Parts: sequence; structure tokens; C-alpha cells
Amino acid sequence: MASDRTRSESGLNKIGVVGTYVPRRCGIATFSADLLAAMQTASPSAEWWSVAMNDTPEGYDYPPEVHFEVGQKVLTDYRLAADFLNMNQVEAVCLQHEFGIYGGNSGSYVLRLMQNLRMPIVTTLHTVLQEPSRDQKDIITAIAQHSDRLVVMSRRARQTLRKVYDVASDRIAVIPHG
Repeated sequence: MASDRTRSESGLNKIGVVGTYVPRRCGIATFSADLLAAMQTASPSAEWWSVAMNDTPEGYDYPPEVHFEVGQKVLTDYRLAADFLNMNQVEAVCLQHEFGIYGGNSGSYVLRLMQNLRMPIVTTLHTVLQEPSRDQKDIITAIAQHSDRLVVMSRRARQTLRKVYDVASDRIAVIPHG
């Protein structure tokens, strides 16, 4: 184990951010890149990796922090991404969730990734629907079960998670957008 002096300020040495990533034109991609850059600045001694979701078979010309690419509609890629993160001893995952960036019915493929990860998962929910379809509700409920913490960007989203999805208050953090 590394000495306390070589560990990052967060106490972790290797953290993965899962979601879309620049240069893909997507708000979540920009958010993921900004989040990773901010965390690198706050904790420069840690390694910050991205696992990027591709919506096109040829992928994108990603920057070096992208260490793995997942074909959005390729279910086996989600298990391979989990294996990659586990084998490389990533210590925590920051997963970005938005309906539409993961494959499967209502983005269900993300669950294949989450259920196979062996490290803590902090999930940022970019959309919390007040009137979800049955599938959407089931997906968010399962994401909440697999996540050690959920991050939302408004008190209203927190209230919706409590009322609609029955998520315990102590598992939800509100970090205001902007």
C-alpha cells in the first residue's frame, strides 16, 4: 500500500469517470471533461481516467485520459468496461447518468457495468423524472441500489428521488448546477 504522503488528497489514487466524453458533442461529455479536469486540479497526485460511451462505431479522437471506450449499443462492452476498471484497480467510479447515453431499454445496459464493478460508485443523475415510465423508474431504482451515493443538482431532484424512487435521504447529495 502507498504511504500517506503519496496518496492523493482524496485518499484515492485511481478514479474513473464513466459517461460520454469530449470531443463527442453532448452536454454530459462536456460535464464529464470539466469534472475530471476540476478533480485533477483538486487532487493532482491521483490518476483520473475516463471510460467513454460511443454512439458511433468508429468512436472519437479522444484525449489521453480516455482509457476505455464502450459501444453504447454493445451489451458485452459494458461487462468488458467493468472488467477493465476492476483489473486496473480503479478505486472509485463517478458515473454520469442521463437517459439516452446508455444502450438497452431505457438505458438498462448501464446496469451490466454497475453490477460487475468492485469499487464504490458515485452516480450523478442529470435528469430525475417526476413521472417516469415503469422501465425508467426501475432503472433509476436499480442505479440507486448499485450506487454508494447519488448526486443531484437541485433540491427538487432530491425530493423526487425520495418520493418517487424511495431513495433514503442520507444516500443523496445535492451539488447545485453551475
